[in-house]
Order: sequence, then structure tokens, then C-alpha cells
Amino acid sequence: MFAYIVRRVLQMIPTLFGVMLLVFMLFNVFGGDPSLVLAGKHLTAESLASIRAQLGLDKSQFAQFMIFVKQVLTLNFGTSWSTQQPVSDIIGSRIGPSLLLTGSMLVVDLLIAIPLAATVAYFRRGLTDRIVTICCTIAMSVSALVYIIAGQYWLAYKLGWFPVSGWSGSAWHNLWYYVPLPMLMGLMVSLGPDIRFYRSFFIEELGNDYVRTARAKGLSERVVMLKHVLRNALIPVVTTVMMSLPYLLIGALVLETFFSIPGMGNAVVLAVNNSDFPIIKAITVYIALATMIFNLLADLIYKLIDPRVQLK
Repeated sequence: MFAYIVRRVLQMIPTLFGVMLLVFMLFNVFGGDPSLVLAGKHLTAESLASIRAQLGLDKSQFAQFMIFVKQVLTLNFGTSWSTQQPVSDIIGSRIGPSLLLTGSMLVVDLLIAIPLAATVAYFRRGLTDRIVTICCTIAMSVSALVYIIAGQYWLAYKLGWFPVSGWSGSAWHNLWYYVPLPMLMGLMVSLGPDIRFYRSFFIEELGNDYVRTARAKGLSERVVMLKHVLRNALIPVVTTVMMSLPYLLIGALVLETFFSIPGMGNAVVLAVNNSDFPIIKAITVYIALATMIFNLLADLIYKLIDPRVQLK
């Protein structure tokens, strides 16, 4: 396994280089001259030359690319163009609220969706399956904005069960006071497609020969579902979850905007509106790195779930 991990880490190097080259081309070659944006209305030849010198845009494309490579290797993307704060400080202060919201939402979603998907798959084509499928279809057909607006109005404003919006400096206070309502609204959107998606995995496993063999041996349905079906159905579930984990870094843009959560979602929106390239490039590189790391972790988890999986 150690040799496999080393090979995968070495394979990340050309992938990361490709990401750096693509990001550099998008922002430095095809993205226009950012000094024109920063100069604003008071554009003069002197101010434009000064800004280009500060950003290193007066150097050759190769020199600019090497500066960007150094930023990626050191994970130091300089300062924000709009706030003049270090990019690392901005990301460090905003990633916590995003992970608190999206991480708790992911955990609760898995704890609800996987058991419910296994149950409706076991009773497939029955009344339970049809009721859950209809409810999921209805939930999927409603826009997320409808859930958010209705939740804020009825659950927060009218009934007073939750705060309408806000955030504090205490993680535990946020988790128990400010996170529940946006998490509930997020679950209303995600549970429907996740239950139907995971249900298909369980139905596929229930139709395999090893399930009939296990039942023929006299194993109880509980053992068949928990020991055999669940174990094999978790492999595509792990793939789906690991693919979504890197995007937890950018938070939930809509939820953070409506509930005034100072997370990465708000930072991304502000960076795009202000053409703040250092923040956008940093987030892009971080997501690419996280994707490669979580893909490696997914392969290792496959081995833990099913020892028959060979890492080659």
C-alpha cells in the first residue's frame, strides 16, 4: 500500500502542474489586464505603470508564471487586491464557518439518506418505496430559494424557533444556534436526490447472486443487509461523497449569503464581483489539491470497506 501511495503522490505532480498552467493562462493570458480594473476611474499612465510593477505584470510571461509557481508551492498568494489583506488570512478566517455549516450538513445528510435509501430499496415497489419516492420528487422540484425564504419567514420570523440570520465568534454557539436553520434548508434540497441516488446502489446490490446465496444459507435479513449489501453499496457512496468533499471548501454560496454567514461562499462572491484574482486563484488551487488528496483517500477507503479491492 505504501508503494501505491507514493506512486499516486508522484502522479499528482504533473496534474498540479497542469492546473497551475491552466489557471495562469486563464487569468494572466486570456483574463485581460487586471491593472485596468485596479486603476479605476482615475486612470493615468503613471498609475497604470505603478500598478503593473506592483503586480509583476511588467515582467515576461515566463517570469510571471514562475512567480505563480512559487506562490502555489509556498501556498502564499500575496494580498487581496480589494482589501489589501493577506489571502491566507482571508481564507483562514472564512473556511471555518463554511466547514462548520457544510460539514455538519453532510454528516446529517449521510446519517439520514443512507438508512432511508436502504429501507426503501429493501421494500422496493412497495407502498413505503412509492411514498418516499414521491416525497423526494416533490422536494427536488422546489427551488432552494423557496425553502430559504419560507424557512426564514415562518420558522424564524413568525414562529421564532431560529434566528433569521447572524454569526458569532463561538463555534459551539454557532453550531447550536445559527447553523440549524440553514442546515435544515440545505437538507431539504439535498436529501431528495441523495436518497434516490443511494437507493439505486442498494437495489443493484440486492439483485446480485451473492444476496440470494446468503439467504439460501439461512442468514437473517439483518445480516444480509448490514454485512453484505451495505458493505458493497457503500463503495459508490464513498465515491460520491469524496467527490463532493473538496467543494465544501467554498461553502454554500446561497445559504451563506441569505443567512449572513462569513464563510468562503461570501468570499468567492466578493472576489468575483471585485475581480480579486489572488483570492480566486488561491481557491482554485486549493480545490484542485483537495480533489487529488480526497481521490487518494477514496481509494484507501475502498480497501478498508472491501479487502478484495487491489490497489495497483
